[in-house]
Amino acid sequence: MSLIVAGRFTTFAGAEAAANRLFQAGFVQEDVTLFFVNPRGQHARFPIGGDRYVDPQAARTSKGAGKGGAIGAVIGAVIGVALFSAFSSPFLVLIVAAGVGAYVGSLAGAMSHTRGGGKVPDSEVPHEARDSGVLVAVHVSPENQQEAARVLREAGSLEVERAHGRWQHGRWADFDPTKDVEPLKDSAAAAGAAPRAEAHAER
Repeated sequence: MSLIVAGRFTTFAGAEAAANRLFQAGFVQEDVTLFFVNPRGQHARFPIGGDRYVDPQAARTSKGAGKGGAIGAVIGAVIGVALFSAFSSPFLVLIVAAGVGAYVGSLAGAMSHTRGGGKVPDSEVPHEARDSGVLVAVHVSPENQQEAARVLREAGSLEVERAHGRWQHGRWADFDPTKDVEPLKDSAAAAGAAPRAEAHAER
């Protein structure tokens, strides 16, 4: 796996300017790439679109449909028996009433388990932390990763992240837009924060 440092910019012009700064700092073109990251939930990871196989808010509709269908069938059958007994209706009316009740009940049950009615816990709803923008990715080594991060920050990067991935033919081949971002902190700021924390502890 390769070590990668990336910065996010709002425009391609800003990203291209950052790439030029990286080249001036000694990074080669084969180790720098830029690409646009779509907004959350719009990465079209499936042939018909979307980023997940099933909407978490609709994941329990089949359970609701089954439960509602069973309840609706019972209610429909009761109504059918009442009509059969009171008006000497044909036995077919009882069957039709049970079928209609099952259909209406399954529809109501599915709808009640969709969106808020499904009561999906927050822990089961996938959270995507990455924001949209133009990403400038740099193939780095442990020795020059902080240099790449410094250049990206000075070029106006909104955030700088570090990742491990597959770098092939001058690009980040296995980039996953739904994966959580691992921020890369400024080494100088982190070094300055440590002595301040120690001095505060001594007081």
